[in-house]
Amino acid sequence: MSLRRSAILALLFALALSACSTAPPEGLRPVTPFDLNRYLGQWYEIARLDHSFERGMSDVNATYQLQDDGSVKVINRGYDTRRQAWKEAIGRALFIGDRQTASLKVSFFGPFYGGYHVIALDQQDYRWSLVAGPDRDYLWILARDRTLPAEVREQQVSQAKALGFATDKLIWVDQKRADTQ
Repeated sequence: MSLRRSAILALLFALALSACSTAPPEGLRPVTPFDLNRYLGQWYEIARLDHSFERGMSDVNATYQLQDDGSVKVINRGYDTRRQAWKEAIGRALFIGDRQTASLKVSFFGPFYGGYHVIALDQQDYRWSLVAGPDRDYLWILARDRTLPAEVREQQVSQAKALGFATDKLIWVDQKRADTQ
């Protein structure tokens, strides 16, 4: 993938988030206790609400890596089905407050940050999570595996619906390509 395409993807993501707050949406409580070390690693995007910076993408995943300064390196990858090419954006996440609370801000471009709030999590094994952005227009269902058991998927959708998300608009992400460029 060209450096120019990566920069464009990161810029689009940053512009989408630049007008956003980093606080969790009203009425939502991020998970606590939260163990960042257990959350690190690769997550597959199972479903999302549509937004311009991921539109048309399949096989989306995110990798979280702890940095020496305590921040988290965020590597988002996905396959652009229209262009038939992989895209990648690299960002940085920081806790908004207490490190025991799953509420972070993430930036893919300069000083512009958007909220990243884990609002549901498999506390036992850290195998799935439900993540909200700065408002109810941003929602992701993530998992350590490319698929989720039907009962877990249904539970996440029910919980998201009860929290006021438009779950009828969820995009179910194809996860069929190998993780290679």
